[in-house]
Amino acid sequence: MIILPGGIPAEAVIFDFDGVIVDTEPLHYAAFQKTLEPLGLRFSWQEYIETYIGFDDRDAFRHAFSSKGTILSQDKLYSLIEQKAAFFRDVVAAGVPVYPGVLDLIFHLHAHKIPLAICSGALRSDIDPILAMLGISEYFGVIVAADDVAVSKPDPECYQLAFQRLQSAQQNGFSKDATIAIEDTPAGISAAKAAGLTVYAVTNSYPAARLDQATFVTDSLSTLV
Repeated sequence: MIILPGGIPAEAVIFDFDGVIVDTEPLHYAAFQKTLEPLGLRFSWQEYIETYIGFDDRDAFRHAFSSKGTILSQDKLYSLIEQKAAFFRDVVAAGVPVYPGVLDLIFHLHAHKIPLAICSGALRSDIDPILAMLGISEYFGVIVAADDVAVSKPDPECYQLAFQRLQSAQQNGFSKDATIAIEDTPAGISAAKAAGLTVYAVTNSYPAARLDQATFVTDSLSTLV
């Protein structure tokens, strides 16, 4: 266990991925636009920040279609998800910006034997190549991605599953209160809190006033080291 700012004990830490570890939201947005523009369903960056950023790909496409009163079949949905994933992989191949302080925090927690997990609305196929590129795959014993759950944040299913898997992988158990979720969106904070976790929020995607439901809010994860 270590003590984080605010005097909060941490026995395990679960990271969101996009917007917390890497700055991939603009890359996801670009991939969505490439996929939707031929269908006349593009949306603005502001709409993405306000509405889509908390969705996984399934719910993002469903919302894009329903907002225009257009029917989306399951077959079409899966086809769009595959197209978007291909566009995303092409963009990511050029490199991904990492947020300041996050790698130092991961190394610091690992050195203190704190179990680490990822709980993300991204596809596993989006996450794994980036972790490998950054050389941090081995630090995360558990990864829960969009593929693993039926619904996206703010539903708590993803965090409940991440906590269960992380605890099952450890010889010594730990409590939910001492399990820290690190998030960057209101939807993510709601999901983690509903799962019974303590939430640290970082202002990478939203101002502090929009993240006030978190236990602790910081401008940079470097403050947690």
